[in-house]
Amino acid sequence: MFKKVLVANRGAVAGRVIRALNEMGVASVAVYSEADAGAPYVKLATESYYLGAGPVQESYLNQDKLLEVIARSAADAVHPGYGFLSENADFARIIADCGVCFIGPSPEWIDLMGDKVQARQFMKEAGMPLANGSGLLHGSNEEMVEAAQKVGFPVLVKPSGGGGGIGMVPAHDEEELVAAIERSRNLASRNFSNPKIFIEKLIEKPRHIEFQMLGDKNGAVRHLFERDCSVQRRHQKVLEESPAPAVARDVLDAVAEKAAEVISTMGYDNIGTVEMLLGADGNFSFLEMNTRLQVEHAVTEMVTGIDLVKSQILSASGSSLEEFLPDKIEHKGHAIEARVYAENPKNFIPSPGPLTVYRPPKPAADLRVETGFCEGMSVSTFYDPMLAKVIAWAPTREAAVGKLSAALESFEIEGVKNNIPFVLQVLNNEDFLSGNIDTTMTDKLKVKNRKYLK
Repeated sequence: MFKKVLVANRGAVAGRVIRALNEMGVASVAVYSEADAGAPYVKLATESYYLGAGPVQESYLNQDKLLEVIARSAADAVHPGYGFLSENADFARIIADCGVCFIGPSPEWIDLMGDKVQARQFMKEAGMPLANGSGLLHGSNEEMVEAAQKVGFPVLVKPSGGGGGIGMVPAHDEEELVAAIERSRNLASRNFSNPKIFIEKLIEKPRHIEFQMLGDKNGAVRHLFERDCSVQRRHQKVLEESPAPAVARDVLDAVAEKAAEVISTMGYDNIGTVEMLLGADGNFSFLEMNTRLQVEHAVTEMVTGIDLVKSQILSASGSSLEEFLPDKIEHKGHAIEARVYAENPKNFIPSPGPLTVYRPPKPAADLRVETGFCEGMSVSTFYDPMLAKVIAWAPTREAAVGKLSAALESFEIEGVKNNIPFVLQVLNNEDFLSGNIDTTMTDKLKVKNRKYLK
C-alpha cells in the first residue's frame, strides 16, 4: 500500500479522495491555488502545498510545479481526481518515470480512449455496438459532405479529443453541416488545442446510460451496474441516477456484462466508465469511455455499498479485485444525484462571487453532500462553477427523488445565483417522474414557477 498520496486536484473531489486516504491510514498531500487557500479540503490533508495563482495554467495544470511538490512531499502516488490532468497520458508517464504511481489506468488506455475515433474503432472490433460514423475529417467541405452522406443525415460533428459535450454540433442537412464543421473545429481548437473532428450519426432524443467498470493489474474486470445521465443541459449532466428508470433489468445487465467482457480482453487495469446511448428503437450504441473517476461516482457507491475511490487506490497499489470486492455485487434501492452550480437558472451563465450565505443540507447515511466550499469563500471565474453534489438514497425511485427535492429546498445559498430552481423544476416534471427522459428533455423546460424562484 502507498505511504503518501498527492491529490492533484481541488474542491469536492480533492476532499473526497483525501477523506478516503485518511480512512485508509494513508498520508495525504493537498495542493491549492491562491483562489483555494481557504478551501475545506486543504485542512483535511496531512500536509498541503501552495501551487500558484488562480489560473489553471499557473496552478492545477502546471506540471512542473506539481512535479516539484511531488518530490518535496516524497509522495509515492498521485490521485488525479477528475478533470485537469486525470486523462493526461503524458503526465501519467512523467510521474511513472519519477518512480511515482499514477492512480488510474495505464497511459496506453488513456491515450487510446482519449481519441474518440480510435476508441470507436477499437470498441467496434471488440464487438461493442456503435452508431455509424466517419474517420477523422481532413479534407475539403465537399469531401466532408460526402462523408456525412455516407453516415446519413442527421449527423453530429464531434471533436476527436476533449469531452464534456464541448464542440458537439448537430447538422440535419448539407447547409447546416458546413457551419457545424467550422464551429466544431473552432471550439475543439480553443478548448482542447486539437481541431480534429469526425462525424457520427445523430441519435435523436437518446438516453445517456453509462456503466461503471473497475479493473486490476491482473486483467480482471468487474462492472458495478449503470447510471442514467440523460438529464442534461447543453450536453452537461445535471442529474444522475441508478438504476436507470424504465429500462428492463435484464437488458441493462446484459450490456454491462458485455462492456466488462470487452474491456477485460483489452487488459484494462483500473477505474473506467463505458458511456452508451440508448435510442428510441431500444438499441444501445457506444459513445465513449472515460478513463477516470466520474463526478457522479457516489451514485454507484450508494446503491452498491462499494467505495470506488478506495477501490481504485487498492487496485493501483497492486491488490486484486477479489481481495476487496465481494463475490456478488448487489444493487440495492435507488440513488439520485443533483449537481448544484453557481449559475443563472434561466440561462445557465456562471455566477461567480462571494458566498455570503452557504448552508448545505445536513448529511446523513442516506444523503451525501460533496462540496469544495464553505460560507465566506468566493466562486472563482477560474474554475468550473459547480458548488456541490447532493446524493439521496431510498428503497424506491419515488422516495429518493422526494428526499433529494427536500434536501435541495433546504440548501441556503446567497451571494451568487444557483441552478437549484431549475433542478427542482426537473424533479417535479411529469415526464421525469414517469421515467420518460432523454438528453433533450430540459430544452423545453423553463424556470417559471415562482415556487422555485427564491
